[in-house]
This record gives sequence, structure tokens and C-alpha cells, in this order.
Amino acid sequence: MAKIKKGDTVMVMAGESKGVRGQVQRIDAKDNRVVVAGANVVKKHQKPVQAGRGRTQTGIIEFEAAISLANVMLVCPKCNEPTRVGYRVEDAAKVRVCKKCGADIA
Repeated sequence: MAKIKKGDTVMVMAGESKGVRGQVQRIDAKDNRVVVAGANVVKKHQKPVQAGRGRTQTGIIEFEAAISLANVMLVCPKCNEPTRVGYRVEDAAKVRVCKKCGADIA
């Protein structure tokens, strides 16, 4: 189970986009990869295809590529610092907890 969910604010800790903060747009749990808004932006040269085939953008397009889940850390909404994630059980439900300040993470 990944400790980071879609919509969380994370900080990239390693790689070309180190230090970038952004929201998680998509998670691929099978491959342990995550797409972060504004991080790992790549360019792709895309040819036009026959009309009505689905490709709307042609030419050079930019998009965020997936990066390893191990290279990002969750940013605590309370202390605004990248932190590890712990769990606490409350009323038979697991709650994510910031390891630095102890605050609950929604």
C-alpha cells in the first residue's frame, strides 16, 4: 500500500526535478511510479494522424512523465516540510500521521 495518494502535495527528493513541489496527478501502484504536476516535464515529437483517429495535439508537446515513488516525499500540510508517513489506528480506521510534527494527514 502506497503512503502517497492522488491529490497529495509532494516534494521531489532526487533526480533532475529535485526540490520541485507539486500535486500528485496519477499513481501507478503496480510499477511504484507517480506523476507529479510540474516535475519531470519531457518533450515528445508527435506526428499528426488521420482525421478522426483521436490525437488532438501534434508537433512538439510537453507533459509530465512518471517518476519513481521512492524519489518523492509527502509534504505535511501543517508544518509544510517533507516528511515520512506513519499510521495510527482510530476506531478501526488507519489515519496517516506526519512523523515530524505528529499531525494527521487527510
